[in-house]
Amino acid sequence: MRRRVRDAVDALEHLVGGLGTSILAMAGLFWLLTVVVLSLVGVGLPLIGGSLRIVRSIADRERGRLARWGPGIVGPAPIPERTLDALRDPAVRRELAWLPVHATFGFVVGLFGLLLPLSAVQSLTFPFWYHLVPPGEAAPNIPFWNVDSRAESIGVALVGVGWLAVLLIAGGGLARAQAWPGRRLLGPLPGADLSLRVVELTATRAAALDAHAAELRRIERSLHDGTQNRLVAVTVLLGAARRALARDPATGAELLDRAQQAAEQALGELRTVVRGILPPVLDDRGLAGALDGLVAGCALPCRLTVDLPARCAVSVEATAYFVVAEALTNAVKHSGATGVTVAVRIAGDELVIDVGDDGRGGADESSGSGLAGIRRRVEAHDGRFALTSPPGGPTTMKVELPCGS
Repeated sequence: MRRRVRDAVDALEHLVGGLGTSILAMAGLFWLLTVVVLSLVGVGLPLIGGSLRIVRSIADRERGRLARWGPGIVGPAPIPERTLDALRDPAVRRELAWLPVHATFGFVVGLFGLLLPLSAVQSLTFPFWYHLVPPGEAAPNIPFWNVDSRAESIGVALVGVGWLAVLLIAGGGLARAQAWPGRRLLGPLPGADLSLRVVELTATRAAALDAHAAELRRIERSLHDGTQNRLVAVTVLLGAARRALARDPATGAELLDRAQQAAEQALGELRTVVRGILPPVLDDRGLAGALDGLVAGCALPCRLTVDLPARCAVSVEATAYFVVAEALTNAVKHSGATGVTVAVRIAGDELVIDVGDDGRGGADESSGSGLAGIRRRVEAHDGRFALTSPPGGPTTMKVELPCGS
């Protein structure tokens, strides 16, 4: 019952939002008809292009509303500058077909949805003020029922319960019916979804290749600038120690100590590079254990929540590990936060990662804080990355990865 009430409230909010855009559609339709009439005498011809852009603006408002209540709708390309080209545009024609439908049908459905709770409240409270109604006047929302007693007023209240029942049962259907013309006519043309998907996959493939190349460059720099130099130093020190042992054993022993230290440093740097490729802790302890280790080593107080009933693909777990590691590093370095929260769960067939902090906000992908790298890693897996960081905070990051578990 609680879920049904929540769905009814959600549907009512949807209906009221559709009522608002239907009023805009009604105004746009009135203006468009005015321009058509003026165009018959030649006066309105220069206004056609602007009128089509007004219709596009109203349609975009409806697309935004529908995206908040379901799958997003990809908007069309900009309207051509020339009026004839604009009138030939299939997307413009579909918007012109949607406008009168939403201005009439959408308005009626939205108004009916809004009147349902108002009528219910009016009828339910009628027993408390029925005596204020002049004799012979009908009950609210029931034009044929003249109420003369408290018993009859209670009957009107029962009708109010019926209005609520209609909202609970039919609210979702009304909202879907109101949204149907927009989803039918304002979406991309048939076949456009596939084309957009191909473009998206091409872009993510290019981003994945770029990320792979950048990772290879990072590994090469780490090996060349760190480990290789340490090993060269070990070789030089061992050679010098061998020559010094015969004539100056103390100096030879000192050189051997330095060679051992250099070898240990090289080994440590090599382990760091290996962990950067694929952390061994993922194989040993799984993603949950690896994240426990990350959180334990974080310089800020961190609350971790993990709900992973199954293992994901190794590449997905590695990406999730790096996403959390980079997010924690950013929080420590840039946020000024006093605490961080990390939540990792499987929802359906996706691995969902939520990271938030109570810092100063203002995080920007273009500022070189590693957020662009997180986005590239996520999109390489055909995942989604969303960042919210208003000035003053808080900062929240949500990552969704197809987990294939």
